[in-house]
Amino acid sequence: MDLRRLNIGCFGGGTGLPSLLGGLKGNPWLELNAVVTMFDSGGSSGQLRDELGVLPPGDVLKCALALARSEHEARRILLSRMPTLENPRLSGHTGGNLLLSMMEQYTGDFLAAVEGLRSLLGCHGRVWPITTGRSTICAEYAGGASTRGEVEVDRGQADGERIVRISLDPPVRIHPTVDATIRSLDAVVIGPGSFYTSLLPIFLVDGCAEAVRAVKGPVVVIANLLTEGRGMSAFTAAEGVRLLSAAIGRPVDAVIWNNAPPSDAVLDSYRAEHKAPMPLGDMPQDCLVVEGAFWQASYARHHRRRLRAAVWATLARLCF
Repeated sequence: MDLRRLNIGCFGGGTGLPSLLGGLKGNPWLELNAVVTMFDSGGSSGQLRDELGVLPPGDVLKCALALARSEHEARRILLSRMPTLENPRLSGHTGGNLLLSMMEQYTGDFLAAVEGLRSLLGCHGRVWPITTGRSTICAEYAGGASTRGEVEVDRGQADGERIVRISLDPPVRIHPTVDATIRSLDAVVIGPGSFYTSLLPIFLVDGCAEAVRAVKGPVVVIANLLTEGRGMSAFTAAEGVRLLSAAIGRPVDAVIWNNAPPSDAVLDSYRAEHKAPMPLGDMPQDCLVVEGAFWQASYARHHRRRLRAAVWATLARLCF
């Protein structure tokens, strides 16, 4: 087998994608590109989007920090909350969110701001916003109700509403540079992350699915460790694979799935949130299932080193 560097794209957002990137950046055979959701409407990112008219910086910032040369120090400094300032619009935000937002306003170009942050942090890889258009996630539920905004969509799902359709309002298009980057990839890795607010919306951006279909290498999905609230009580990893395949317009080649839940004591805390270990479900016949124990200690995070090894083993099998 002739090993070569693989140019891979990791798609997602939230806390799942940075954890994956932090593990993979130590693999010398991987050239990393984080393709990040841009529809965060909550917390500091949502406030900056509304108050300053900038793109939500939070998910991009977290991915850049995960790829930073000195991740621990970068996180300690740039995830610290700013104290009360004379301008109340700037108080309470993380230093990194403010820095990225100020760089966007100074350059007038969000991609240039992200590239500047990447250079400042000495990142082992690139971070790409899927779009620089401004849009909002909208959800339609099985009972006929609908809502808009990432926070509200998550809340409805947690309260027991089953999502039947996700859309973006208004429609937005993939950035041309990001389109070209995706088309140059050797492989695509999707997840982990909130399925309906961090993962699926990326592929609803006009042009994204077409760019992914142009990738000659495999598409690998990392299944979440848990379902997400009562609205996903019957959700399985297989259903996630089918929905992503439909959104992209091509089959998923492999799924990485946790087969070893933690102790009942740990799960009890998640049962209170109506979350449970993600079942595998009836996986499509041609989709390779890679199983392992990926739960990180007492909380729902993938074990970085184990996930890194599983991703590399899967890519090595499918790419070489």
